[in-house]
Amino acid sequence: MFGNRDQLREQFIQAWDKARSGQPLEPLEAALAELIREHPEYHDLLADREHALTAEFPPEGGQGNPFLHLAMHLSIREQAATNRPAGIRDIHRRLSARHGAMEAEHRMIECLGRVLWEAQRAGSQPDETLYLECLRRVEGKSTGP
Repeated sequence: MFGNRDQLREQFIQAWDKARSGQPLEPLEAALAELIREHPEYHDLLADREHALTAEFPPEGGQGNPFLHLAMHLSIREQAATNRPAGIRDIHRRLSARHGAMEAEHRMIECLGRVLWEAQRAGSQPDETLYLECLRRVEGKSTGP
């Protein structure tokens, strides 16, 4: 998933269009379509190509960016599949066992967003150690009943 904003959004839109029409999907398209299926609140947006390509999601608007949200899910799933950073696969598995995969990833997205924001602010690479520490804190908070 590379390109400018419109190209990235187009990948989500095309994957969803192909999935809805029953066309064969490439592996990335299948992963995107699965994420979109799991987020019905985005279906109407993605069905309206023009609006999806031009919509703005400023933080002060109170609405999260669905494309960023879906991309972060995809990132976490890829991290868990490759176990990079080391240990994330087990954290994802344990959180998923407790809360279901979607809720586990929503909890993990908070940490990913925080670490990416800090890296962007500092002009550096994301700190995997801080990321794992944040994830372990999230995991520790979710061990209760």
